[in-house]
Amino acid sequence: MLVYSGIKTDFMRDVDDGVLAGKIKQTILEKMGRRTPDSEFRSWENSMKDMFIVMSDSQIPEDSGVAIEYNIPQTAKRVDFIISGYDKDNRPSIVVIELKQWEMLKAIAGMDALVETYTGGANRRVVHPSYQAWSYAQLIKDYNSTVQDKEIQIWPCAYLHNYARKEDDPIDSEWYDEYQKEAPAFTKGQNAKLREYIKKSIVKGDSKEVLYYLENGKIRPSKSLQDSIGKMLKGNPEFIMIDEQKVVYEEVVRLSELCQKDNKKRTIICQGGPGTGKTVIAVNLLAELTQRGQMVQYVSKNAAPRQVYLRKLKGTYSKSSVNNMFKGSGQYFEAPENFAGTLLVDEAHRLNEKSGIYHNNGENQIKELIHSCLCSVFFIDEDQRVTMDDIGSIDQIKRWAREADSQVYEMELVSQFRCNGSNGYMAWLDDVLQIRETANPDLDGLDFDIRICDTPGEVRDLIFEKNRSTNRARILAGYCWNWNKKEANNTDYHDIKIGDFEMSWNLDGGEPFAVSDTSVNEIGCIHTSQGLEFDYVGVIIGEDIRYEDGKVITDFSKRAQTDQSLRGIKKLNKENPEEARERADQIIRNTYRTLLTRGMKGCYIYCVDSELERYLKERINAYNSKKVNT
Repeated sequence: MLVYSGIKTDFMRDVDDGVLAGKIKQTILEKMGRRTPDSEFRSWENSMKDMFIVMSDSQIPEDSGVAIEYNIPQTAKRVDFIISGYDKDNRPSIVVIELKQWEMLKAIAGMDALVETYTGGANRRVVHPSYQAWSYAQLIKDYNSTVQDKEIQIWPCAYLHNYARKEDDPIDSEWYDEYQKEAPAFTKGQNAKLREYIKKSIVKGDSKEVLYYLENGKIRPSKSLQDSIGKMLKGNPEFIMIDEQKVVYEEVVRLSELCQKDNKKRTIICQGGPGTGKTVIAVNLLAELTQRGQMVQYVSKNAAPRQVYLRKLKGTYSKSSVNNMFKGSGQYFEAPENFAGTLLVDEAHRLNEKSGIYHNNGENQIKELIHSCLCSVFFIDEDQRVTMDDIGSIDQIKRWAREADSQVYEMELVSQFRCNGSNGYMAWLDDVLQIRETANPDLDGLDFDIRICDTPGEVRDLIFEKNRSTNRARILAGYCWNWNKKEANNTDYHDIKIGDFEMSWNLDGGEPFAVSDTSVNEIGCIHTSQGLEFDYVGVIIGEDIRYEDGKVITDFSKRAQTDQSLRGIKKLNKENPEEARERADQIIRNTYRTLLTRGMKGCYIYCVDSELERYLKERINAYNSKKVNT
């Protein structure tokens, strides 16, 4: 959708008359039903004045097309400014310009395409403007059939009209070279360079003809995108499906394709515990349904699984259109109905009610996801809800599906391939943590290396040893130690101290914790490990869970002050102490259950509480004795 479109002379007149921002505001209200905040209105007024100056060049054709706030079809993404026309070879072309009012930014070493700047009232991490412009252009190329068929050339760039560039500027750090080559960033005082970039691509005007092509293109994944993700998946052992995983996969493919044929909504709920292969199925579905011509996205609330599985698909290649297929769950509150063929929602138990930085956008993420596609697939394990904000449940999904007139299908994955494929370990763990009584009081017959260590140093030494050959061993901990944001990138600062043992929380930079070559030297938490698996894990159990009078007791007061998982628990405790204790108890037990099931081959545990250590040793000693005797 084009919020504003005209030819260059229309744009210049509207800016000169001071009516352009008002026209944009009114169109958004009429077409989208959204009221424009004052800050956004002012940003249009300011940015359009600068674009007026840029466009004041007689060599930019008077009848070239101009579009502002172009809503990329079937997404919630909007392009700030587009100029259309024909190049010197008479090929249809558009210049995509991402406008920023930033005055400063900080480069972030080792994190692909991220910078830090002041936006939304605080310093935040956001993508580099060149990456944003490139990704929008790539999204249009990958999914707009008319752009593909008519071979429309797309030239992205960014314009930071308030940003005073200096020598060795952070915006030009080497980490962003790849994206600056694809989408150069122009800054304050570089109007002439931006004009030259535009004039190189727009030689003849089009009287908005190319904008018409852009606006009316049908949505389908390009052949190059289909081939790309197919090649990435082919032969990758990380994503081979076995047994019931293949059964679930084939049924989801059948139902998803049926949705595209009869245009009826269907919601699929796939329930499975840790290690049952939910993510493997989701990634295979992402590739298969894309190759069948659908618009498909992999969705998760937590960034860690998105980053890791995207990395495993792409290898070391950072710039790929596949990036646009991995999305956060908070991006759909303004999405058009049925914009996607299928949404694959991994870790659905982690979905939130509200979206946005301040949790004030949208109504309900489950509702918004079902609204946004014909076929919604929710992969869920209700026993892995680990924060106060987690609302993902089977009942909630069914409720919103019924409201959207979406037919519900339920599937279950039982066999698990973590913890050496033993469902018995999962049942034993539930029994030990007193989540529920099970028929598994011991670990008889389990080929899994589980040990209770006397010191956290012993856990560290075991994990270091196991990690040397494969880089698939990590230390994890309950969130009982504060995370110092100021020292987030300082490996010499140790957040976690137990006697003479000291280590840092995982650093806030570089590659994802699960795949980085150096993160074995740090300790991960639930937020960097949930949805992922390792060969071996070491787990440090903090003071938030202990053993007392024959019972496993949880204590939310021992959680770190910086822990957001229990945000709101103190207020709830004043209003309803019993409910607060019950909710916190479930979250703490679920957290440790999740941490203790990240290992495929082994788990090494240290308990801060000595009575809990004694209890766990008693529960596990018989098992270890049997292993030695056999």
